[in-house]
Amino acid sequence: MLDRWTSRWVQRPLTWLAARVARRRITPDQVTLGGFAVGMLALPLLAIEAYGLALIAILLNRLADGLDGALARHLQTSSDAGGFLDIGLDFVFYAAVVLGFALADPAANALAATLLLFAFVGTGSSFLAFAIMAAKHGLTRPSFTRKAFFYLDGLTEGTETILAFVAFCLWPERFASLALLFAAACLVTTTTRLWGGYRTLKYREAIEEARG
Repeated sequence: MLDRWTSRWVQRPLTWLAARVARRRITPDQVTLGGFAVGMLALPLLAIEAYGLALIAILLNRLADGLDGALARHLQTSSDAGGFLDIGLDFVFYAAVVLGFALADPAANALAATLLLFAFVGTGSSFLAFAIMAAKHGLTRPSFTRKAFFYLDGLTEGTETILAFVAFCLWPERFASLALLFAAACLVTTTTRLWGGYRTLKYREAIEEARG
């Protein structure tokens, strides 16, 4: 929901940073993989309840997630392979953070973490399934020109997920209630994406059929 606004705010600093990273001959895929490796440190850090350090790892991962695309555009090397790697590792990272909280306090957090992972499956699958069909029908989304994949707007997107992770780390004792709240929002996103995606594709198919 907030991505359309936050993406505009962060583009200038990311473009500036990308120009400096490019001078060191670092590739976008290296940024993606490096950011993923740093982000995955959040899993053991959360498990041992080092929430401050885990938050740093999470934020560095999210910085890399924006930087790899900015660097690819700066170098004019944007590719489907890079976009695939980026989004695939993002979903693994998201799940790892939730797992970390479950390991930190299984008795208090495991059920809420399981429900949040269930909700993540819904948002992730609806995201990727529609992206596949959108590419098949040549659908584009001008307002998200910097994204590697077409996707429908939702109540919970990248910005909301980052904010949720920050809240989890700042108030770990409230993880269960915060996770359940975010899971509910994710389920709303899944429902609206499935319905919106279905209607969009049916409309597109009707137009294509009318054109013969």
